[in-house]
Amino acid sequence: MPAQNRIAIIDGCRTPFLRSGTDFIDMMAWEVGRHAVKGLIAKTGVSGKDINHVIMGCVSTDIATTNVAREIMLGAGLPDSIPAHTCTVACISANMAITNGANLIACGQAEAVIAGGVESFSDPDIKISKKYRRFILDLTMFKRPRGIIGKLKLLKGMKLSDFIVPERPSINEYAVQHTMGDNADRIAKRLGISREEQDQYAEMSHQRALAAWKAGILKREVVPVVPPGKSRAVDRDNGPRENAVLDKLSKLKPAFDRRYGTVTAGNASFLTDGASAVLLMSEKKAKKLGLKPLAYLKAYAYTAQMIETELLLGPSFAIPRALEKARLKFSDIGVWEIHEAFGAQMVANIKCLGSEKFARERLGLSRKVGDLDVNKLNIYGGSLSLGHPFGATGGRLVTTCAYRLKESGEKYGVVAGCAGGAIGNAIILERA
Repeated sequence: MPAQNRIAIIDGCRTPFLRSGTDFIDMMAWEVGRHAVKGLIAKTGVSGKDINHVIMGCVSTDIATTNVAREIMLGAGLPDSIPAHTCTVACISANMAITNGANLIACGQAEAVIAGGVESFSDPDIKISKKYRRFILDLTMFKRPRGIIGKLKLLKGMKLSDFIVPERPSINEYAVQHTMGDNADRIAKRLGISREEQDQYAEMSHQRALAAWKAGILKREVVPVVPPGKSRAVDRDNGPRENAVLDKLSKLKPAFDRRYGTVTAGNASFLTDGASAVLLMSEKKAKKLGLKPLAYLKAYAYTAQMIETELLLGPSFAIPRALEKARLKFSDIGVWEIHEAFGAQMVANIKCLGSEKFARERLGLSRKVGDLDVNKLNIYGGSLSLGHPFGATGGRLVTTCAYRLKESGEKYGVVAGCAGGAIGNAIILERA
């Protein structure tokens, strides 16, 4: 892309990230998402008429609002002439929304794009049993028998439990039929990551998030939301815990491998409701509107690995590829924002990035990618403490990274994450 028309990150914001089943429990995903978009418009002062496209990531989509991006932008009061679409790549859905938005601008299809994501696990779609579904479809759409006798024939072979026992919602890797938590336990065993290492990382994440909120740092990113039926706005995350300290975390029982596992509810990210939005713009358009960007999107990469053994190692594969695209060295990066799925996953990626063996055998490199300094990593907390609304996390990461570049004076920052299906992403930002 010509230097005079780079992809600018103008600003970003998000709703509070809330544990599912708490204050956003009565809100549909589109309702949560519209607050992020409205907040972004208010924060930047940009007119809706200047927006050309809206892209939102979402994983647990509601069949009533399948293109939730469209419902969000309409609910936020944007002009109905703006196209919108929804994308899903598990935990990096917002990352994909942001890079897709950047591509639209780079290709000349848009000058300004709102991209981010939303998730609500407070009200997921719960399926009735497969037999009951088939019965209803035959009754109303496929066979549509006439008369009571014909209708009663459809009941043949059905049991009472088919009508009253729903299919339990689960977040599994469909191809291998196990959860990310199972995989986190396996990778901890394979790489020799101890329970203490995982708990220490979780403690660090929570204490950093608490300190950031106490200092008012994260307030700049969060738009308050008044949930339906409430008289007071929710204006901060409710995930960070004062008692998330090593002594308490070490007493929690394993959550997945109950006998030999080391992954617990305390060192794993939790189900979260929330939304994020980022304003992307061509540098030319930003100058025309008199807007000063926080950062520019310099390069990005997506990767895919083996699901069974490398499901959570996306950052270790995507970061070196993005650095290569940007023609940068690992040491050039001063700000790191990496999605924290599990304590085990974070320790694993730090180890792999610093491993000569991993670099040779899995990346085809002659030397290790680099030693990641935790003092430059997620210094205001991460998904383990702030929460992880699957479709929205990438928007938080990009926004935080851009602000950190501005305040630190560092030139380059990396946003990275792992996702279901063993897909990885890394985005490199350059300070404006």
